[in-house]
Amino acid sequence: MALVNEHFLKLPNNYLFADIAKKVNAFKVLHPKADVISLGIGDVTQPLCPAVIDAMHKATDEMATAQTFRGYGPEQGYDFLREAIMRNDFLPRGIHLDIDEIFINDGAKSDTGNIQELIRWDNSIGVTDPIYPVYIDSNVMIGRAGTWEDGRWSNVVYMPCTAENGFIPQPPKGRHVDVIYLCYPNNPTGTVISRQELRKWVNYALKNDAVIFYDAAYQAYIQDPDIPRSIYEIRGARKCAIEFHSYSKTAGFTGLRCGYTIVPKDLTASTLEGERVALNPLWRRRQCTKFNGTSYISQRAAEAIYTPEGKEQVKATIDYYMHNAHTMLEAFRQLGFQAYGGENAPYIWMRTPDGVGSWQFFEQLLYGANVVCTPGVGFGPSGEGYVRFTAFGTKESTEEALQRIKKWMNQSY
Repeated sequence: MALVNEHFLKLPNNYLFADIAKKVNAFKVLHPKADVISLGIGDVTQPLCPAVIDAMHKATDEMATAQTFRGYGPEQGYDFLREAIMRNDFLPRGIHLDIDEIFINDGAKSDTGNIQELIRWDNSIGVTDPIYPVYIDSNVMIGRAGTWEDGRWSNVVYMPCTAENGFIPQPPKGRHVDVIYLCYPNNPTGTVISRQELRKWVNYALKNDAVIFYDAAYQAYIQDPDIPRSIYEIRGARKCAIEFHSYSKTAGFTGLRCGYTIVPKDLTASTLEGERVALNPLWRRRQCTKFNGTSYISQRAAEAIYTPEGKEQVKATIDYYMHNAHTMLEAFRQLGFQAYGGENAPYIWMRTPDGVGSWQFFEQLLYGANVVCTPGVGFGPSGEGYVRFTAFGTKESTEEALQRIKKWMNQSY
């Protein structure tokens, strides 16, 4: 008799954004003439830049002739892209990587969900709260998170990030954590971490023999030159951290799918017998078994963003979204909301008025202004009382949404 993996049954019925889509679709059925503007899901709206399109056309043409056709590629990615990553994303910051430490993927979501396979099921995990749901859900699926009790998983250490502590999480005291998930710039709060604060986490991991899973998917949006873009800017991080990058938001690859993961050769974990084992060859073995590599066309497209033209064009797109973010942040604050983020990240994290619950405010905003946000509680218990807005809409839709919210607020509060 085949037995189901019962850990899957512990998951909420739907992924957060599936629940949002369900509620929005129900609204549209009841109000078919309503023009709904979504500032909730973090999908991009601007087209791929010309350098990327040109590279894709060229790569597509290569697939049309026997001499240049590409079949299965290396599971770790083509050297042309990995070398471009080393030269452009790390060497300018004084970070030296080996090409075999770079693993090309089909987007950071896949690897941030799969990376937990490298550690034992009974390792403890700590997460900043609120947090991107994939980190916890992937651990629930293997049985590491425990049971769902009063809005929390019993085996997860939650480290609150709220306005009261300046959205600066602190390493846990009095309890050891084996694996730590960090995401900066943060999704969903849009806040960043200073070099000094990040050093605390690296020091904690080194002292406690812990591993940090560091999601840097939004590093390209950092405007402040003093904010680290990679955890490897911190001395010692090569011995304790795996880092994830994505082209989804950097270059609009949400429909193209490409990113990369850094697994340093210096990083080790222990067996029960105390033997130190390098994680880099284990991840390589895992990828060779379960992953057939990212498409050649996608990797040529990613390579193109590192050309002089590509860099200029990608920066223009990022500036476009950050203009939206600044506009939203200013508008919300003028309306009297407590709003955060939006300065080094494309997300605005806003406290709901008068203690209104996250889902309640979501529905009020949808029905009152026909605008979609993301309920903060969907990102963790500390997200209750907040909602997230994204800056990935068009300039016109963002401005229209803000006008609707202003009108609705004047009528409702």
